[in-house]
Amino acid sequence: MKRGISFEIPNEYGTFLGEVLKPIDTTVFSWRIGNGESYIVVDDELDEELFSEDKKAIEGAELKKLLENNKYYIIFADLQAYPKDEFSDIETYEDFIKSQCELVLLVVDSCYVTIYCKNKETIELLYKNATQCGFEDVEYITDENDTRTRLSAW
Repeated sequence: MKRGISFEIPNEYGTFLGEVLKPIDTTVFSWRIGNGESYIVVDDELDEELFSEDKKAIEGAELKKLLENNKYYIIFADLQAYPKDEFSDIETYEDFIKSQCELVLLVVDSCYVTIYCKNKETIELLYKNATQCGFEDVEYITDENDTRTRLSAW
């Protein structure tokens, strides 16, 4: 069974999270922001954090604006999409399945993206989008090939 997808994005400044999430209506979710390190880019230099440390959640419309209207550099990212304000702690894939969370997006070492998603049609849309964007090594994550033990970027 398909759990999600994995692929590589370029290790450079850009709007890659916005591009990755393009097939999803991000505005219908509340997003939990886990531990991460990402910076807005101003005049080709790293500036303030993309996700401020004191903000652990963001509404979908605000996230969409942030990801599509800024250039940024991602080192680590951990985003989880929930129905409005239905947050829970997720450490494993089994926790994810039991939770209200619909999608988990992880970025590790600036370029390795992993997305877990409960909706099978959305997985297909994300896969197609990743290939159309020219991202590298796009693969499905399945029950058979998933080696991740924790759903965390750290």
